[in-house]
Amino acid sequence: MFIDKQNITIKSGNGGDGATSFIRYKGVANGGPDGGDGGKGGDVYFVGDARKTSLIDFEFKRKYVAGDGEKGGPKRCYGKNGEDLEIAVPLGTIVKDRETGNVICDVFYDGEKQLVLSGGAGGKGNVKFCTSRRHAPHFSQKGVKTEAKRVTLELKTIADVGLLGFPSVGKSTLLSKISGAKPKIAAYHFTTLSPNLGVVTHYEKSFVVADIPGLIEGAAEGAGLGHKFLRHVERTRLLVHIVDISGIEGRDPYDDYLKINEELFRYDESLKDVPQIIAANKTDIEGAEENLKAFRKKIGKKYKVYPMSAISGEGVSELLDAVYEELEKLPPLKPLEFEKFEYETPDEDLFEIERDEDGAFVVIGPLVDLLIRNVVLDDADSLAYMQKTLRSKGVFKALKGLGVKDGDTVVIGEVEFDYMD
Repeated sequence: MFIDKQNITIKSGNGGDGATSFIRYKGVANGGPDGGDGGKGGDVYFVGDARKTSLIDFEFKRKYVAGDGEKGGPKRCYGKNGEDLEIAVPLGTIVKDRETGNVICDVFYDGEKQLVLSGGAGGKGNVKFCTSRRHAPHFSQKGVKTEAKRVTLELKTIADVGLLGFPSVGKSTLLSKISGAKPKIAAYHFTTLSPNLGVVTHYEKSFVVADIPGLIEGAAEGAGLGHKFLRHVERTRLLVHIVDISGIEGRDPYDDYLKINEELFRYDESLKDVPQIIAANKTDIEGAEENLKAFRKKIGKKYKVYPMSAISGEGVSELLDAVYEELEKLPPLKPLEFEKFEYETPDEDLFEIERDEDGAFVVIGPLVDLLIRNVVLDDADSLAYMQKTLRSKGVFKALKGLGVKDGDTVVIGEVEFDYMD
């Protein structure tokens, strides 16, 4: 089964909590704090794998989670970092944020490793909260909890040459003759249900050829099978347009040629800039010679037409010569050009203040999330740390600007208190 688009959920690892610990050994009645930091959560990477040709792996597993960081320990021991997650994808896989549709990365090269999500930071142990006035903090910091993200994987086949044409014009047969590919071939329409790739060696150089499933009229709007795979044409440097010059199917070769190009350019007008070579296939069938003359007359001098028979092999070598010469002139394939989308890390100095239905002042935002990680409600030192942070970050000043008065209720996370100036 060939699958070229999938939606999955990814999540980096949570940061490990910092430890609240004190030195305990014989002869020391009141040892100082020695709680270590928690470990960092694992990152999520997408890695290019040339051995993969489809996104079928993601049909059976849709959620991918990196390892969590471990909790810090006594004696200033740091928690172990969470294990990174590497997700292998075929070359040409574009990763998009599902909510916005923005491109996160284009995995183009074999072994390429793209960081998509960073793991949560580990929390600080209580030893990090010691100050000249706070000698024995009985609180530590929790690790950062990460959020799951939904992404779309979209495969756009990377190939030097794309074979185009109506169903049953001989694309798969040609690919099987010039490469080691083994596409399914039969005498009925829509045999090819997915793009097939083959490596062609010519003049001691090689290039990749993709057999794009047959298009029909209306493909750009979703008709037939070919519309599913039009995206794979975008990655090719050169298009070989195969027409059935015999007309054995009762269609006019020139009319077929025009219809395929129309669907191609309706899908993406920039494909007009991709060079085309025309291969007139099935010249070994009666009536092909007269059709070839008429076809060449209609095409004119804009394109050179290469007569051939994919079955017998006649003319195939001349076609490959033309393909090789054209590829030598063209620049190499490059990754997609895009403005990279990155998931933002919240600024922990930011906050907002709202009034609830009871008139209380509710402080929300990344700063509150930070305080929730740090504050232990039943510890005086921890609450003093919170008060100092609120003052230094401008929360009290902002409350005054909104008209807070002594006795008014202020809510910060799970902490609720009466304001006193």
